[in-house]
Amino acid sequence: MAHRFRFGIQTTRPFEGMTWSETARRIEELGYSTLFVPDHFGDQLAPIAALSVAAEATTTLKVGALVFDNDYRHPVTLAKEMATLDLLSSGRVELGLGAGWMVTDYEQSGMTYDPPAVRVDRFEEALAVVQGLFGDGPVDFDGEHYRISGLEGLPRPHTPGGPPLLIGGGGRRVLSIAARHADIVGVNPDLRAGRIDAATTADALASAVDRKIAWVRQAAGDRIEQIELNQLCFAATITDDLDPYVEFLAGLFGTPADEVLESPTVVAGSLPEIVDRLEARRDRWGFSYHVFQGDAAEVMAPVVAELSGR
Repeated sequence: MAHRFRFGIQTTRPFEGMTWSETARRIEELGYSTLFVPDHFGDQLAPIAALSVAAEATTTLKVGALVFDNDYRHPVTLAKEMATLDLLSSGRVELGLGAGWMVTDYEQSGMTYDPPAVRVDRFEEALAVVQGLFGDGPVDFDGEHYRISGLEGLPRPHTPGGPPLLIGGGGRRVLSIAARHADIVGVNPDLRAGRIDAATTADALASAVDRKIAWVRQAAGDRIEQIELNQLCFAATITDDLDPYVEFLAGLFGTPADEVLESPTVVAGSLPEIVDRLEARRDRWGFSYHVFQGDAAEVMAPVVAELSGR
């Protein structure tokens, strides 16, 4: 059975002319399910403080990072922060967690940028620690990267077992980990190069997504029906004059226009066309949870109104 549609917004700062609290309330008013903040060291709000303020300013809006870089915080610290926020927001946290990818963050902060296999090893251990701390009783964990001894995860999160876990990935190993553990799986382009380049955009095309969904389904096994599949949309607009927009994107992607429009990272067309396209993508891949960039929040609100809960 297909999951119902819902939508989120990812933004790094308040909307123009608004405070951050006003921005969160506006996103809620427009019918979006979730406000996400990325986790990087550039010109953006720090996620934990921003999510806390957004949760306090709203009543139904879920909040989360898309996604927390595991290397920036010890998993014990992150688990405590997220349990606290989930408790104080009455269960409105979605916990996005990843292995880290943006090389400039590491270079500029002086953090060691380990090879992908090492970062994913560390992430997988951190995931076990966080999930353990969201459970009952003290946690003991003896791994290569983390050692936890008799630590109980307090305070308890509002959500039994902890907030819904969102893991996004573009490679087979991370997507397989996500398929085994996450409530929400984000299917992304492969970012192992540490930057956005031509290979990244090529890995967002439909043929690559077919391959990634097959990995998720294979690793998930019987739990595939419980998993909500998520797509971060990098380009989104409602327009009756689609050709110029798609040609512009094709130039950026370096690929034919028809392939760009088929990519699930692009949502464009008239309102009826977008509705048909998103329903077709749900049928083909299972995507029901779409996240738009902040500058598309107002523009895409009619899509949210038309499809949310359907």
